[in-house]
Amino acid sequence: MKRREFFKSASVAAIGAAAATTLATPAIAQGTINWRMVTTWPKNFPGLGVGAQNLADRITNASGGRLNVQVFAAGEMVPGLQALDAVIDGSAEMSHGTPYYWQNKSQGLSFFTGVPYGMTSRELTAWVRYLGGQQIWDKIYDQFGLQGFLSGDTGTQAGGWFRNELTGVADLQGLRFRTPGLGGQVWSKLGASVTNLAAGEIFAALQSGTLDAAEFVGPYNDLALGFYQIAKNYYFPSFVEPGLATEVAVSKTKYQELPTDLQEIVKVCAQASYDDVASDMYANDPRALNALVNEHGVQVRRFPEEILEAGAKASMELIAEIREGGDALTKETAESFISAFNLLRTRTEGTDMPYLAAREKYIKY
Repeated sequence: MKRREFFKSASVAAIGAAAATTLATPAIAQGTINWRMVTTWPKNFPGLGVGAQNLADRITNASGGRLNVQVFAAGEMVPGLQALDAVIDGSAEMSHGTPYYWQNKSQGLSFFTGVPYGMTSRELTAWVRYLGGQQIWDKIYDQFGLQGFLSGDTGTQAGGWFRNELTGVADLQGLRFRTPGLGGQVWSKLGASVTNLAAGEIFAALQSGTLDAAEFVGPYNDLALGFYQIAKNYYFPSFVEPGLATEVAVSKTKYQELPTDLQEIVKVCAQASYDDVASDMYANDPRALNALVNEHGVQVRRFPEEILEAGAKASMELIAEIREGGDALTKETAESFISAFNLLRTRTEGTDMPYLAAREKYIKY
């Protein structure tokens, strides 16, 4: 889908949905519970926006229509980066986004999206599901009356789009770069001027010159957003987003009011969505990258070693600062993450990486 057509269709959908919003209220009628999900993504956005809609449909269908979830894309009810606040203030029952968008509420939330030079997707889910991560996440969101579930996985992301080729850290000084979360803080340490924007706002900022560089997710999403029209240098891989997760955050009061079977349906459907989005991204990223290179003249590049090394140093400094920042719950989050990371990396680096190195070296079909 071309970028202009993508956002045109999203805008048309937004008009009708906005009108419907004025009439929509959470209700229980004839045995049906109606929930509203607000998202941080544009309407029908590949992978993530579609994943939010699929999750809503899965919950509705799995419940036999007893729990009906209506999706509002970014801007249809509230701006994308106000989605979580809409759940906190009761305007919606669910939000679909990613935890590091809300790091202004707690630095600990960023750990549940991804940490620079941190866990891969498999490692992150192992921590959350089996090594105490969910319990700590629950503590953080208890402060805001929320219940969080992992709902999607992009895998290791692309490093970003840059107008000019990078030769070293000197090229980052004052670079106006859209990149959020802890990763954004690492880039800031390297000298970039960092900001965060919702998906639908990035292209215009690049086009106007407000931004010099931007990263969002990877080829599947970035092709739809049209970044290749402005910048041609596409860097891989991201060292600050090695296994990014998205979330669905639910009003804890509304969630606990559900019958036990509907609570389980929400939980299990979110888990199924996590795996489904991961497969969607993995299948479509390579195809989108082929289109970017072969049809749009994009140059795929690797970050210079100097930037990788400086990024690693900045990442370790940042985690140390967060651990000693004075917030007990954030420190608990960081220490749980580090403990799990040190355990899980032994499996990744001792089993997965040697296999992948051997496959790369010997297997050519």
